[in-house]
Amino acid sequence: MKYAIGIDLGTSGTKTVLFDQNGKVIASKTIEYPMYQPKNGYAEQDPADWYNAAVNTCKAVVEASGVDNADICGVGISGQMHGLVMLDENNSVIRRSIIWCDQRTAKEVEQMNELVGREKLIEITANPALTGWTAAKILWVRNNEPDNYARCRHILLPKDYVRFMFTGEYATEVSDASGMQLLDVPKRQWSEEICGKLGIDMFMLAKVYESCDVTGYITEEAAKLTGLKAGTPVVGGAGDNAAAAVGTGVVKDGKAFTTIGTSGVVFAHTSAPCIDPKGRVHTCCAAVPGAWHIMGVTQGAGLSLKWFRDNFCNAEKETARYMGVDEYYLMDKQADTVPIGAERLIYMPYLMGERTPHLDPDARGVFFGLSAMHTKKHMLRAVMEGVAYSLRDCVEICREMDINVSDMMACGGGGSSPLWRQMLADLYNCPVKTASSKEGPALGAAILAFVGAGVYKSVPEAAEVVGVDKVCEPVKENVPVYEGFYRLYTKLYPAMKDSFAQLASL
Repeated sequence: MKYAIGIDLGTSGTKTVLFDQNGKVIASKTIEYPMYQPKNGYAEQDPADWYNAAVNTCKAVVEASGVDNADICGVGISGQMHGLVMLDENNSVIRRSIIWCDQRTAKEVEQMNELVGREKLIEITANPALTGWTAAKILWVRNNEPDNYARCRHILLPKDYVRFMFTGEYATEVSDASGMQLLDVPKRQWSEEICGKLGIDMFMLAKVYESCDVTGYITEEAAKLTGLKAGTPVVGGAGDNAAAAVGTGVVKDGKAFTTIGTSGVVFAHTSAPCIDPKGRVHTCCAAVPGAWHIMGVTQGAGLSLKWFRDNFCNAEKETARYMGVDEYYLMDKQADTVPIGAERLIYMPYLMGERTPHLDPDARGVFFGLSAMHTKKHMLRAVMEGVAYSLRDCVEICREMDINVSDMMACGGGGSSPLWRQMLADLYNCPVKTASSKEGPALGAAILAFVGAGVYKSVPEAAEVVGVDKVCEPVKENVPVYEGFYRLYTKLYPAMKDSFAQLASL
């Protein structure tokens, strides 16, 4: 039996899991670390925290498993995307990493549009200039910390810093590099044109590999610290959503997944580099060689339900504690007593602005149709339906781009809700499944390691280890009812767009 390690470098912590070649979890360990917010809108982390967490979680799973480290055939790393790690000539970290959710770069986004042009950025990098992505952060350091920029010799992404510390190699892979806005996404290589127009030295960028390619090997020093065998291959790995796609079996045309976490994501696999000229969805290289993915993002998905729970559901929290169940379970049961459409109440889940399809930071949450007959449970149902409507918006753009999304997986915390899964099945009018494994990105990274080590011939073949747990079929009579409410929902934002902007200016 062969084994592989999947390291999932997240924002709140790093989770490392040892799997056997059938995808079974042998051992798992998570270590958390802080995020720093020195100013409003800033978000930073210390790369040393990521490295120490990766070292110590690897050591823990190797020791706990009792597996001979000679049988661990490879390591894959999944990581939070878009973070900026800068190294000097001695490979020392110059400053804390500016991470994905940092929003300080509005001026740099304008600068990118001036230097390159919005249409050219979308044509080459497959996305419009975005505040959270890496290129704008590089420009911010150059504009605001010129001494730090002058010292910079190497630019890495978060997971790729851990790779460097494990292998001594400056390497990245196509899925994570897609989120830097320096990659020619259709050609899967750094763009000389973009780097030239932005004045970024391409020699500072890491070598780009496919996600299942071997990028380096565990050094003697890393072996002593992690318990891994020196010479163990480390593959490219993937950005978090691309790794989650592999870990849920979304590796072929027609396959997609919906995640309801704090934000919501609709992620669809495609064998062609399809780009939305309006920039409403992200197009990135997939972790499957020669393939891409489309990703629509809604900002306030699970966040909307958490906001409602925290402000209006104290009674449910108390009852749940008394019964020994999750409060979301009770909220599901309450919402399920309300008919589709919540008695003509519609919720717009724009608590944090919106990305797909509106790209509007000024959009805000709305209850539309509220009347004296509505109760808390009507509002609860409306919140869940509103999030499902916003995810249907993402699906509609995929369909508009001729991307097949007929085979849908559900994951994330919201994916565990039977009611929410049924809403999605009815609104998408296709079956919604859950994967047998809940490990997502870590399993995806390990699957890539198995392919790199030659245990499996391809990523699609290796992903066959991902089984299906539950299947939720659309209810035929529900589909047209939801369709009527969804069509009304799509008219609300255009009617309120100018009012949102006016509200933001007051």
